[in-house]
Amino acid sequence: MFETTVDRRSFLRGSALFAAAIGLKVASPAAAQPDQDQRRETPQEKKDPFANDEKKGSEKTYTDQEGREYRICPQCAYNMYKQGRMWVCDNCGYSYVE
Repeated sequence: MFETTVDRRSFLRGSALFAAAIGLKVASPAAAQPDQDQRRETPQEKKDPFANDEKKGSEKTYTDQEGREYRICPQCAYNMYKQGRMWVCDNCGYSYVE
């Protein structure tokens, strides 16, 4: 009785409307909720990485034959010498601020 033919143009128009309806349905709840990044951002006290507040108790200093202080490198177990405020390994280049 009713014979409908679907041509390419009407199929594409219908699928575009369907996709738009689904997109609006999905986007509306996401727009209503506040961003989680905004809730997480709380001002915290910034610490100075060069501050001498934290002293590592397990860091033992030794003296070499020339009288310079050195420590044992945690990466390669070679000698680390102090250069300014940093301890630098002579072998692998591992360094940290005291």
